[in-house]
Amino acid sequence: MSKKTLISGVSVATSAWTGMVPVDDTALAVTDSGGPGIPVVYLNGQFATQGYWRRVIAELGPDYRHITYDERARGKKSKRSADYSFEAAVRDVDAVLAARGVDRALLVGWSYGAFLGAHWASRNPERALGAVLVDGAQPFDWLDEAMEQRIRKTFKRLNLFMPLLRPTGLTPRMNAEEMANSNIEIGRLARERELGPVLDNITVPVRYVVASGTSFGSKGDEQERIRASLDAVTERNPNIKISAKVPSTHDAILKKDFSAIAEAVRETAAAHDRQGSSSR
Repeated sequence: MSKKTLISGVSVATSAWTGMVPVDDTALAVTDSGGPGIPVVYLNGQFATQGYWRRVIAELGPDYRHITYDERARGKKSKRSADYSFEAAVRDVDAVLAARGVDRALLVGWSYGAFLGAHWASRNPERALGAVLVDGAQPFDWLDEAMEQRIRKTFKRLNLFMPLLRPTGLTPRMNAEEMANSNIEIGRLARERELGPVLDNITVPVRYVVASGTSFGSKGDEQERIRASLDAVTERNPNIKISAKVPSTHDAILKKDFSAIAEAVRETAAAHDRQGSSSR
């Protein structure tokens, strides 16, 4: 375990670390850059891996302490589990922070990870330094019975060739039913009556970075109608703002618009500092 010190109430590792963090019935592959900067925890897309964040991390550089990890059964090393629920994913955030000795952190989440970031920030206002939500956590009732069936059929088809890619870490070690259930659960959590109160309850700075193009599985202007729901969110809660709307598609945003995401992290950290100064 690396040596630690205390800076501004945050326990900081002074050296880089990579290893496995046990939680519940599984273990997660975690990478911690160490250093004296603000801890930034990156929350992946639903079936993505920590490697997706490399451009954002490089853009932010050593001024921040970067903590990435692969969720249950994702990547090459994180272990399988009997529980792939959203609440398990929230527990994983706490497990990673505890294992790395971090009490307070800034969260950056993309897609599914944006929902995690929003929920964690809403539930932990004293620990969240802020959150950057990348093209996700937008309250909209897009899931109906027809969509649910469409999701199940899609994952059954994908499952025919996913086993070939699993050794590369590019697809999760989950079966079609587990992946479909996870996708359907996030659809339920995205409903206005579910996500709206979560966002309204946030008291720390939150910045959205929003894509312009479609996402995998969306049709027509479906994605733009979902993104439009943020207008009402920002009107209700002054802590939440849209930092940028970028030209990328949902799936390419971390690759092509990493600079905008990095700038949103800086903006959120600065907003937290201003908020802290005004409360003193």
